[in-house]
Amino acid sequence: MLLCCCLVLVALVPTTLSVNPGVEARLTDKGLEYGRQLGIVIVQQKLKSIKIADISGEERIGHLGKVKYTLSGMQILNVGLPQSAVNLVPGTGVRLSISNAFISMHGNWRVKYLRIIKDSGSFDLSVNGLTVATTIGIMSDETGRPVVKNLNCGATVGGVDIKFHGGASWLYNLFRKSIEKGLRNALQTQICHLVDESVADLNSRLKTLSVLAKVDQYAEIEYSMVSPPVVSKSSVDLSLKGEFYNIGKHQEPPFSPAPFSLPLQTSNMLYIGLSAFTANSAAFVYNTAGALSMYITDDMIPPGSPLRLNTKTFGNFIPQIAKEFPGLMIKLLVKTVKTPVITFTPDNVTVQTTTTVTAYAIQPNATLSPLFVLNLDSSVSAQVFVSGMQLAGNVTLNKINLTLATSYVGEFQVKPLSNIFQLVVKAVVIPKLNAKLAKGYPLPTIGKMKLVNPQLKVLKDYMLIGTDVQYTN
Repeated sequence: MLLCCCLVLVALVPTTLSVNPGVEARLTDKGLEYGRQLGIVIVQQKLKSIKIADISGEERIGHLGKVKYTLSGMQILNVGLPQSAVNLVPGTGVRLSISNAFISMHGNWRVKYLRIIKDSGSFDLSVNGLTVATTIGIMSDETGRPVVKNLNCGATVGGVDIKFHGGASWLYNLFRKSIEKGLRNALQTQICHLVDESVADLNSRLKTLSVLAKVDQYAEIEYSMVSPPVVSKSSVDLSLKGEFYNIGKHQEPPFSPAPFSLPLQTSNMLYIGLSAFTANSAAFVYNTAGALSMYITDDMIPPGSPLRLNTKTFGNFIPQIAKEFPGLMIKLLVKTVKTPVITFTPDNVTVQTTTTVTAYAIQPNATLSPLFVLNLDSSVSAQVFVSGMQLAGNVTLNKINLTLATSYVGEFQVKPLSNIFQLVVKAVVIPKLNAKLAKGYPLPTIGKMKLVNPQLKVLKDYMLIGTDVQYTN
């Protein structure tokens, strides 16, 4: 009902067998206060929707005998919630309290006495000193999905003031106290029922949430709880799986997440820590899917470059190529031979890759004749940033190292080819990788949530996003 920000966290679901999380998320007191502001608006709207059933009764009044009365058509005109507070209950969830609230209502009354005499009119009702207190537990159900539960609710009505209009005032004043008592009891029951209803509505929404966020045709990322939520005096912490998988095939990588914990910071509403494990699981997935390979042809090289992918250019460094394959174009196959390794150090993200580059001469009949295979070890630095609800980035080349793996054209020196492959990596491979990284990877969110002024910092073995949030229904 209230904890929109908190539910951003608990909506990341089912429990797994992992010990350490790949992602840690924390809702702070500041985020909880924002949740209170959103929640009070929702509570106010809910209170305005209260439906009070008709109230009927009878009083024995002197010589008039039994006077039967009915209050009907009661409608809420206004609800005021001037004071409210929300506090974390360690180990349990959240405590919401509302005090000095007021409700104004309007309705109709009618009475019947001496069997045949009837009277009627309208009334205005003011409820003052209304207090509500409830504890909402944050937990998971038997499937590991998030669930919130109203653990207790108490509502009291301080004072009820009713003013009747029309009819004989001396008459309805005789049973005013009985009516006020009936309305007080009806309101107190309705308010806690409303709280139960709101929590039930919230759970039905949570159960529709997907535990997997699709990234592209190769990968999806799972944000599932690996342990129950931890509620302390100042925050709600969630440990999430934060692991990439090949779509439809959840194969675990040959490495596990290392433990890490978020620093004690409170200036933002929400903190999300993404470990190097999460990034490396993505590298494992794309490498396993064969997505980290590409063919490179001359039309992908900038037109103004003097270095071309043809046997003439390569023949300047390897004469045997020009002799055996004169006047042909060359195609390169760049392919990773093992999963890239991504390292987080303070203010720096580095990616180490080991690939092979196979060069082919393209024959007139389009068949490919292998020329050589090089081992290419490279290092790139990455800049990572938040774009909307995505984590995006771009990379720049640090260095490459070439060694000869296989030659089909005799022995040759690899070093003179360095400029060609520097060009290939910078002009073709890096731009294609950056175009992919610019599309981003989904962060853990719920509903129509926006990140406000997110700040990202790279620390040892994880990156930390501190952000405020804006949430709309």
